[in-house]
Amino acid sequence: MLPAVSLLLMQSGDRTPTTAPHPATSPADSFLAELYTLFPRDVWFALIVLVAGVAVALILGTLTRRVLTGLGVPDAIEGTAFERTARNFDTSTVEILGWLVRYFVVGIAILAALSIANVNYADRFWSQVVEFLPMLFFAVVILIVGIVVGDKVELLVAERLRGVKLPQIGIIPAAAKFTVFYLASLIALSQLGVATMALVIFLAAYLFAIVFLGGIAFADMLKSGAAGTYLLLTQPYAIGDEIRVGDTGGIVQEVDLFVTHVEDDGEEYIVPNRKVFEEGIVRLR
Repeated sequence: MLPAVSLLLMQSGDRTPTTAPHPATSPADSFLAELYTLFPRDVWFALIVLVAGVAVALILGTLTRRVLTGLGVPDAIEGTAFERTARNFDTSTVEILGWLVRYFVVGIAILAALSIANVNYADRFWSQVVEFLPMLFFAVVILIVGIVVGDKVELLVAERLRGVKLPQIGIIPAAAKFTVFYLASLIALSQLGVATMALVIFLAAYLFAIVFLGGIAFADMLKSGAAGTYLLLTQPYAIGDEIRVGDTGGIVQEVDLFVTHVEDDGEEYIVPNRKVFEEGIVRLR
């Protein structure tokens, strides 16, 4: 028995433990593993944030353009000077606003990526840039909106005053446009933290000058407008009545805010409404 047992023990002692073979790794996996260990983990997180920021920027820019188009902004600003200038560069106001949104989001993503990557430059200026970048973005948007709205106001005012045959009337559309420009500039500068008190005082003086000089230049028109308001409310005469104002008489054809149209023997007289108060009116029955 002993020789058999010793023989079995010797045979078992000669055996070496066997291990399962490791699966072979592909060259691509090895390259990715080496690439991952080549940079710190913070750098990889920063790259992920940057890529995600670019994707979000593209989506928000496209969404902004579609929302503005859906609201009818392109049709509303058609014909303005800013839109025509943008068309000359093969773009549009809506496209410019969309790209501004994209650049803003990409800028935020870059700053966030630099902060995650522990870049000293980002750590030093992070707080200042984060405060300034949104203000700059809104200031630029306000300026663009102000320019577009000012151009549109000029077109609308010019169209409304097209039938008024006065030489001074041409300055009203331009004054309205530059007033909107000035207000937009004030708001944009206040967004950037610029002291605007002096500009506000200048704006008050500018508006006072417009009212004062406008009252002098358009004194007759203001008188006719006030008289026309009274005539339209009280209606002392109506279309079809025969009237005489001073040396002018005939059948009333039209009464508006500033003038009364009177026709007599094929001739049409345009009588300023202020003359109705200055010279009186005779209604012939």
